[in-house]
Amino acid sequence: MRFIDKDIEDYCIEKSNQPSHYCSELETYTRENIPMSQMLVGKMEASFLGFLIKSLGVKKVLEIGTFTGYSALAMAEALPEDGSVTTLDINPETTAVAQKFWSKSRSANKINLHLGPALESLKQFSPGFDLVFIDADKENYYHYLIKCLELLGHKGVIVIDNVLWSGSVLKAPQTESTAGIQKLNDYVASRSDLYSTLLPIRDGMLLIKKDLK
Repeated sequence: MRFIDKDIEDYCIEKSNQPSHYCSELETYTRENIPMSQMLVGKMEASFLGFLIKSLGVKKVLEIGTFTGYSALAMAEALPEDGSVTTLDINPETTAVAQKFWSKSRSANKINLHLGPALESLKQFSPGFDLVFIDADKENYYHYLIKCLELLGHKGVIVIDNVLWSGSVLKAPQTESTAGIQKLNDYVASRSDLYSTLLPIRDGMLLIKKDLK
């Protein structure tokens, strides 16, 4: 669900940095061939993530939720040559698509895929990530956040997608996904040591950093 008028959103996308040929090819393939293609990160979100990477001098990215690899590729392309994207997913079929399209890009060497349950994969990493992007199973959003706060670098930023969940967060939860997102949003809002802002970009993006006063 989008909360901004489609014509306005399309105009914003048109006037923003455009995706590479490789990203566009991957997007088209996903929408035409992959079930649940709505899980794909949109152009506006990808452009926003790229802007953060370039503005904040990001070098190390952690992504939870690869799907077919669009966001990982877009972020890798925005990174400097010595940058890296560590991306986690549990689905071998969709990540096989991701790897096929990544291999066409000169940024492929920046992407490292870890296949398996994310909460297990996260145990092997050390702190120091500059940017964390979470776009995975909503029931575990709270648990992902807690672990990623431990892995976040001193000035790092966490971005979490789908935090408005088509507006269902405004009502009593009817699904575990909605309950998980509400738990996350409430928890972040309750933490005085975190600085956060929730933006109505597509289905909602929550930005979080440690409040270093």
